[in-house]
Amino acid sequence: MSVTICEVGPRDGLQNLPRLFSVQERAHLIAELAAAGLRQIEAVSMVNPARVPQMADAEAVLEALPPCRRSSCRPWS
Repeated sequence: MSVTICEVGPRDGLQNLPRLFSVQERAHLIAELAAAGLRQIEAVSMVNPARVPQMADAEAVLEALPPCRRSSCRPWS
């Protein structure tokens, strides 16, 4: 039996907080989670920033991440 953990904090967690995190802060959080060994991370949400301002600049967050070194790194559709 195997278990796969998918970290959703950068997406689900941050959008529920009142504070807006910068692109650099969000990218740093995601990079640190990956460095800690998490293999699946839901990094951003492609939503209208007028509705969920915490998820604004999703493309910039993805561009700010270091290169992915695992074959499992892929965008969700």
